[in-house]
Amino acid sequence: MIPRYSRPEMAAVWAPEAKFAIWLEIESHALDAQVALGQAPQGAADALARAIADDQDALVDPAEIDAIERETRHDVIAFLTNLANHVGPEARFIHQGLTSSDVLDTCFAVQLDRAGALLADGVDAVAAALERRAFEHKGTLCVGRSHGVHAEPTSFGLKLAGHHAEFVRAGDRLKAARREIATCAISGPVGTFASVDPAVEAHVAERMGLTPEPVSTQVIPRDRHAMYFAVLGVIAGAIERLAVEVRHLQRSEVGEAAEAFGKGQKGSSAMPHKKNPILTENLTGLARVVRAAVVPALENIALWHERDISHSAVERVFAPDATVALDFALTRLAGVVDGLVVDDAAMRRNLESRGGLVYSQRVLLTLIERGMSREEAYALVQEIALTVWESGGNFESTLAADARVTGVLDRAELAALFAPEPYLKHVDTIFARVFGRTE
Repeated sequence: MIPRYSRPEMAAVWAPEAKFAIWLEIESHALDAQVALGQAPQGAADALARAIADDQDALVDPAEIDAIERETRHDVIAFLTNLANHVGPEARFIHQGLTSSDVLDTCFAVQLDRAGALLADGVDAVAAALERRAFEHKGTLCVGRSHGVHAEPTSFGLKLAGHHAEFVRAGDRLKAARREIATCAISGPVGTFASVDPAVEAHVAERMGLTPEPVSTQVIPRDRHAMYFAVLGVIAGAIERLAVEVRHLQRSEVGEAAEAFGKGQKGSSAMPHKKNPILTENLTGLARVVRAAVVPALENIALWHERDISHSAVERVFAPDATVALDFALTRLAGVVDGLVVDDAAMRRNLESRGGLVYSQRVLLTLIERGMSREEAYALVQEIALTVWESGGNFESTLAADARVTGVLDRAELAALFAPEPYLKHVDTIFARVFGRTE
């Protein structure tokens, strides 16, 4: 990802220095295990430890390793050659019995888990911001829309509570995805352990905070990775759903909520009056970047036989891009929610702007309760409602002027149906389900 959309904490996970440092850690732990098994001399582990203590940066220097790779055309061999240049003859015991994928896939698991930890923090931050704002606006009346059209009254806090619940689910899925991806494979060519003892894998896994892969075919099965990136794609969808809501509410014709607009901020190079929803538009775009990783991750599942490298290049591209973009998007979204400017007066105006048509179901249900058939009541209410829709009149007064209605409901009973507060009578029940509290 370009620096514009990268937070340093996440970018560091994918930095070449970090990758080579993980490779070094894997090789060091594997060598220690082989020494304990009597398969390598203690002097080899001591030599590697001295080299690390003397100048670890030199052992993981991307420039040196890349220079060697230009000749070897193999990144792991280039890394091992650089190690040998600094460790000396004892380096011949490093990587003993291992294959490149043992290092690459175990490292990838570590990186994805570390990236997942940062993403989990981002999900939690968005959820916390949504919880705070949901309680702030629990009683803020607004119109609910279906198909983009006015439906019935709701509360803005309830809308935010729904988004909060979605991000809680996202956090649960991410936790499961991290657990599934955090596997270690140190099993040698085609995964048979013919050249490396399973105890080596167990030791590396323990030291790296991973779980041994039950069956590795020289590579860790890519269904694990596909699930991880599918979860990231779903989280991106949650981000976009909230971003699109804010973008809609900020439209001039709606004006119910808007991104914070800072002092000195400019909305347009041509039109000084503009306040554009640039942050949430940006989030919609970043969500596309994240979701773009899902299909390649799924396609990586089907490798030839025990392994091929058709997955390799694509993972090197989409794994950093997807995690960096999602991390940035989550941080940005938390800020948008925290700073969201809510115009409750505009919400009330919009709620009332269609002459009370949003109360049509209450009128319908009341007429049915008073003895009308559903078919008769629906036809009557719809006829009057469409007249108001087309004329721009008032729904309550038009109903009150129709003898078919007043023959069943008196004026006071009819007026009582046009209060928005009853639509919020179960908001506490929903909040208790979502947050475990109502205040």
